[in-house]
Amino acid sequence: MSRMTWAGRTVWTPAVIVGILCLSDGSAPPARAGEVHLASGFRIEVVATGVPRPAQLAFTASGRLAVLSHGWRGDAAAEIFWLDPLAAMPIDASRAPRVVIPFAEGPRKTVLGSLAVDPKSGDLFLGEENGNRIYRLTGVGRLTSIAVGLNHLVGGSSLATDGQGRLVVLDYASFESRLRSETPPPPSFDWLAGEDYTGPLVFRIDPEADVPLPRHLDIVAPIFPKPPMRRVAGEPLHRFIAVVPIGTGELALLNSVGEVFLLSPEGDLRRLARLPSGHFHRTNMAAAPDGSVFVSSGFHIREMYRVSPTGVVTSLARELSDPQGIAVDQAGALYVAETALHRIMRIVPTAR
Repeated sequence: MSRMTWAGRTVWTPAVIVGILCLSDGSAPPARAGEVHLASGFRIEVVATGVPRPAQLAFTASGRLAVLSHGWRGDAAAEIFWLDPLAAMPIDASRAPRVVIPFAEGPRKTVLGSLAVDPKSGDLFLGEENGNRIYRLTGVGRLTSIAVGLNHLVGGSSLATDGQGRLVVLDYASFESRLRSETPPPPSFDWLAGEDYTGPLVFRIDPEADVPLPRHLDIVAPIFPKPPMRRVAGEPLHRFIAVVPIGTGELALLNSVGEVFLLSPEGDLRRLARLPSGHFHRTNMAAAPDGSVFVSSGFHIREMYRVSPTGVVTSLARELSDPQGIAVDQAGALYVAETALHRIMRIVPTAR
């Protein structure tokens, strides 16, 4: 157990010291919402400025907007901002309270690139970008490791929580490397190893389960793929890069070539839609109350898509500046992190 005082506040944590700060020495470019091209029937508003490189967004049960940022100088694993969407806008985030998470001790300098909110406690789940660990950040600033053993946790929406508070995690595995290792695969992976499976894995775990932490996901059976896995020649399974639960109890999944799938509670996968071609990187997904799914396409494509429950794809916004994290409030308004302009935008219907 360690102790450190930041800005007059003492924070205890068993692994990482988390600093509570109130001011930023950086500055953001002026916000000009008119640069974004919107579909008919919508308007865009500037919610917050002065957020250094915002990467992920998520709403808490209390209605606050949590923002995962990579900071002005890149000298920390992450910074977490807390914004009130009901405050006068645009919010000057440089004056908002934030939590600074330093890099872990040692040679590993992995940043935190994925974010989800525990609907029960309001705690945050944070995943290492291109790493293999997941952490929980409590409301009092305590950071603990809750899961290890992943192969490759990407950033963006690779973490999500469902309505029951279970944590959904995306991974990608090559069991060829496992078979070459001295340690045999655990019994829960025997059938995948037998198929020499290379492809996406989807895990769903209960963070409140009475098991020692951190949980070792390399010995936990995934919910996808489910046995028996029948390989089809010429139809490889691409990496899943984003996930979001939808109201039907299904999971919407996006893969690296822009295909949107639905995964049933029983583990059955069906394709819902195909997005326009492009390089999907740092993508994010959010679900709307009507069952549609929004996709933030990232730096290369710079668009925001809506996928209807029947699979119809429409472009909601274009020419966004590196759109990454997205979140939907209870009224259906869409919040977007424009990372390159250090700001948070909100897209709402003009009739609202």
